[in-house]
Amino acid sequence: MRLGVLVSGRGSNLEAILGAITAGRLQCEAVLVVSNRADARALDIARAHGAATAVIDHRRHAERTAFDAEVVDALRAAGVELVALAGFDRLLTPVLIEAFPERIYNVHPALLPAFKGLHAQRQALEYGARITGATVHLVDQHMDHGPIVLQAAVPIAPDDSEATLAARILAVEHAIFPAALQLCVEGRVRVVGRRVILDGVLPPLPPPMLWFS
Repeated sequence: MRLGVLVSGRGSNLEAILGAITAGRLQCEAVLVVSNRADARALDIARAHGAATAVIDHRRHAERTAFDAEVVDALRAAGVELVALAGFDRLLTPVLIEAFPERIYNVHPALLPAFKGLHAQRQALEYGARITGATVHLVDQHMDHGPIVLQAAVPIAPDDSEATLAARILAVEHAIFPAALQLCVEGRVRVVGRRVILDGVLPPLPPPMLWFS
């Protein structure tokens, strides 16, 4: 399966995805990495892995739909079949979502539907939660809302700061994002209403992570 990745920043989840492809844990080809920011470090990571890159500056478009249409054109020209949002800082419009129905995956640093939006780790700490985690979900027209594919829990330590908690959650993101994409590649993801049905047995995770599906 041909994978396209949308990025905006440092690219740690992109690096995890590309590393999983190299290691054979994710059996697809990363054919294009698109950034809306020319200075995104993720572009350097993509090039280091030999992936083609494109910069599409959202500031050139007065309308979000026009930007998304240009992204769709680039992805289709590369033959993309599956899309991953790896630190992409734009909300998608129906133009992009409907171009790849149930084939756009995002990872969020919380156990959705809790702590949506920005600074999810800070939200969890301020709320006094004892457990948070990471979620891979399909993208729909609402922020951090689409059907959940995989989740993994991360306990919150009494002395956690936003930075220490974020680092532990990020390690979990790096494990479950490629795993969720591989489930799609294998044709094991079925969507029934808001529920994702995963066919077969989930791959193992190292402790202390715990799957939720």
